[in-house]
Amino acid sequence: MEKYTSISTYLKDQFGHKTIKLAIDGGFTCPNRDGSKGVGGCIFCSDTGSGEFASNIDEQIALYQDKWPDAYYLGYFQNHTNTYAPVSELREKYYKVLENPKIKGLVIGTRPDCLGDDVLDLLEEINKEHFMWVELGLQSIHEKTARFINRCYDQEVFDEALKKLQERNIKVVVHIILGLPGETKEDMLESVKYVADKGIFGIKLHLLNVVKGSRLEEEYSDYQPFESIEEYAKLVVGCLEVIPESVTIHRLTGDAPRKILISPPWSYKKRTILNTINEELKKSKTYQGRLYKK
Repeated sequence: MEKYTSISTYLKDQFGHKTIKLAIDGGFTCPNRDGSKGVGGCIFCSDTGSGEFASNIDEQIALYQDKWPDAYYLGYFQNHTNTYAPVSELREKYYKVLENPKIKGLVIGTRPDCLGDDVLDLLEEINKEHFMWVELGLQSIHEKTARFINRCYDQEVFDEALKKLQERNIKVVVHIILGLPGETKEDMLESVKYVADKGIFGIKLHLLNVVKGSRLEEEYSDYQPFESIEEYAKLVVGCLEVIPESVTIHRLTGDAPRKILISPPWSYKKRTILNTINEELKKSKTYQGRLYKK
């Protein structure tokens, strides 16, 4: 029995096959980079817009095909802000990916301040015909943190975007970063509790990585968000306990390529981190939703 509702299990149940996300660089930028909202991006973001693993779709499928010959795939628009362009351009890029017979749906990562009504109309159209979810980078509900990380939008903007997506029956996955400078364990749990109680489809818990090419490297290159894997695992377990079972878990850590990783030095050990989290769940005899209160 799983201790949490993993997205991999959900997708296997949904499609009857292992289903893999293929990271796509759609060539978009971000209003927090081009000057319309800010410059330099969020303080933790690398030059690639947190899309270090994006590459050609066919190349990615070829890598997976030997191990999972019957796998299905979702096109994941990951880099930067993937609704930040004219709707005509978005339509062309989204549907071009969907033309690939091996692609069974879309995942679109974006900012809540880049969801005008015309964009929402397009997303609703696609959602009616294809499997899809939209990912919103919230990171923290605390305004002090939001200003520090240069997020460049207020909490109310997120709340409104989430409401509009849900009114159109579009699944929403929310990103929360664990380990942002100045935040306590209680602060992080408050962010998780807040979004977990909003009827979201899924959540991503990211371990903060200090990476080369980010403003965090320039200003806080010696910052260490967690002292050890064990400390981080205990926090993640605490987060899982307050998330209802109905919410799919899409990520429990955050890994960056070793060539750009600065801190924490063990972040690239994804399998070790996940194993430690699972061990902590077993040792504590706990599970997702155990402490959730509506």
